[in-house]
Amino acid sequence: MRLVLLGAPGSGKGTQAARLKAHLQVPHISTGDLLRAEVAAGSKLGLEAKGVMARGELVSDAILLGMLEDRFSRPDTANGFILDGYPRNLAQADALDALLQRIGQPMDFAVQLEVPQELLVERIAGRAREEGRADDAPEAVRKRLQVYEEQTAPVVDFYRQHGQLTVVDGVGTLDEVFNRIIEAIEPSNPVG
Repeated sequence: MRLVLLGAPGSGKGTQAARLKAHLQVPHISTGDLLRAEVAAGSKLGLEAKGVMARGELVSDAILLGMLEDRFSRPDTANGFILDGYPRNLAQADALDALLQRIGQPMDFAVQLEVPQELLVERIAGRAREEGRADDAPEAVRKRLQVYEEQTAPVVDFYRQHGQLTVVDGVGTLDEVFNRIIEAIEPSNPVG
């Protein structure tokens, strides 16, 4: 199964991706982790990305897409993958869709984890206290959430128009949210 997890910062994407990875037996691909690994490995794309980041610039969609294409060519993705943190905007969604069509691995589902904004701020504030993250201060969080909504709303619509979107309530225990996701993507194989 090939799926992308969508949701605002603090919605639980990373946590649920780890659980889905174990359940579906497919790799969890985070573009941030992928980028760091490519830079550490000194690959051609990694060196290119390192130079861009050293200049304080954002890594281009073309570099990220090249890294994803390379990652999708590995044997462990033959039965699918879980994408987390990508695509973040409509251009990335279009480019990803074209890549997946070209390599014969079209997306099965986009799962949108819905969590009310105030709960997101509360969750992230808790994470900030635990991890000491400055970017998780309440005002910074609200700004990140605003940017997320502006950039990602078109991505949600993209998957809705392609008939691939499933919206899941992201409020509840980890098990409750996980079970909702499984029921949405595997309706004939409910858990619990």
